[in-house]
This record gives sequence, C-alpha cells and structure tokens, in this order.
Amino acid sequence: MRAATAILSATWLFLIQAAAPHAKPALEQIREFAVPEANQGVGVDAQYFYAIDNQAIGKYDKQTGALVKKWQGEKDGPIRHLDGALLMDGKLYAAHSNYPDWPMTSSLEIFDAETLEHVGSHSFGINWGSLTWVDFHDGFWWMTFANYDQPLGPGRTPYGYKAATQMIKFTTDFRMVESWVLPKSLLDKFADMSNSGGSWGPDGFLYLTGHDPAELYRVRLPKAGSVIELEDVIPMNVRGQGIAWDRSEPDVIYGIIRATGEERRAGGTHKVVVFKFRP
Repeated sequence: MRAATAILSATWLFLIQAAAPHAKPALEQIREFAVPEANQGVGVDAQYFYAIDNQAIGKYDKQTGALVKKWQGEKDGPIRHLDGALLMDGKLYAAHSNYPDWPMTSSLEIFDAETLEHVGSHSFGINWGSLTWVDFHDGFWWMTFANYDQPLGPGRTPYGYKAATQMIKFTTDFRMVESWVLPKSLLDKFADMSNSGGSWGPDGFLYLTGHDPAELYRVRLPKAGSVIELEDVIPMNVRGQGIAWDRSEPDVIYGIIRATGEERRAGGTHKVVVFKFRP
C-alpha cells in the first residue's frame, strides 16, 4: 500500500511539474556606465567595451568604465552613421549607413580594436536598406538592413517601409546565402522605426532590439518560409538600439540607454548597461 501511494504521489508530482509553465528568461542589471558615445550601439571583447556614436567610437575598460581610447570621424567625412558593432579577432566591425540621406547606402567599416585605426571597408551600395547590426555566427556573417515607416524619403514618404527590413546571411566573403523578414508582431512594436540591434546568444537563439522599446526579443529562424519567429519578449533597461553578447562571459549582454534631450540639458549623458542573463 505504501509503495502504491509513493508511486501515485510521484506520478502526480511529475504531472504537476509537466503542466507548470516554463520560467521566462530574465535580465539582471549588474553594471552601468555614463558614456557619451553610447548613442547608437555597443561592442565588447574580453577586456573592453566599445561605445558607438554616429561618427565616434569610445573604447572603455569593462571593469572601471575608464576611457582608454577614442576614434573621431571627420564631420564631413565618408563615415556618417555607425551603428551596431562586433569584436572579432582583434578587429571591430561596425554597421554603417548614410541614414537619413536618400537613397539608402550601407557598408561594413572595420577598425583595429587595439588602436581604433580605421583599416578597411566593405560597401553594399544601394541594395537592401540601412545596415544596423552585424554579427558572425556558425561560420557566417549575419546583418540586418533596416527600412522605416518614418517619413524621411523623397517628398516625406516612408524611408523604405519597415516591412522591407530583412536579415541577411552572408558567406565569409560577403556572398548572400539567405534572407528573412521580421514578423508583424515585431514590426508593430517598432512604430515607424525598425530593428536596431542584434546578436546571437550562447543558447543558439538570436536576440534583437528595436529603435526605442525597453525590450529584448529572443527569436529563431523558421523551419519553413521566410519570416523570423518570435520566441520571447524580455524586459530590458535600454532604449532600443544596439546590443552585444559578451563572448568572454557567455551569460552577459551589453546594451545602451540613449539620453533624452531633456536629460542632456540637465547634464546627463548616454549610458552603457550590462546584464546577467537568467534563462
């Protein structure tokens, strides 16, 4: 009788656990740094984080937040609108576009991570939209080319229409392999803007951010068709823009908080924020 009761209890416990909803992933903020260049995106390597502005890159110590080096582009130079960044093999790869000029053009700008010297460029010309983020995963480049419903184009028409935003997978020599579009559930969250940040996580999921929402989107590639699948919406203390997983600390992710005009007038500045991922 006791054995039967024990078996029955164990069975009920299994059924209760199986029926319980899976815990949602969450982020715990662990650091915050005031960083004037943190206006567009952020990159990270084993020792430093790199705050990205339109025409500037600030290299900072990960532990103290101390400025180590800065690159400043020329006001009227060819580099106009840097965005998300990837650190790999001693180089910083930065998404770049001519936003908000028309027609949209994009390129990948390459910097020496040690010196921040500009060392290379790969132009995509006029093809898919404004390049907002870049990552390297599973032997391929991954990039999103954003389009917007924001009226910036000729005659104040939408700047490309956000439904035309697409993520593209490239070979190591930038030959296009496949591309996907974003689901309506994400496009609706972006208002008249688009996908600003992206980084492959250590769990095999892709993580995206919008232009403004304080949210992180865990997505997956579809088993069929061309529409990326939304898995989870995770609250994140950011204001959209670029993100970067720290590959030297796989459960740590970086983001930015872009200061509002009111905050800047009151003496505030942009911030880099660091989170521990709780799956």
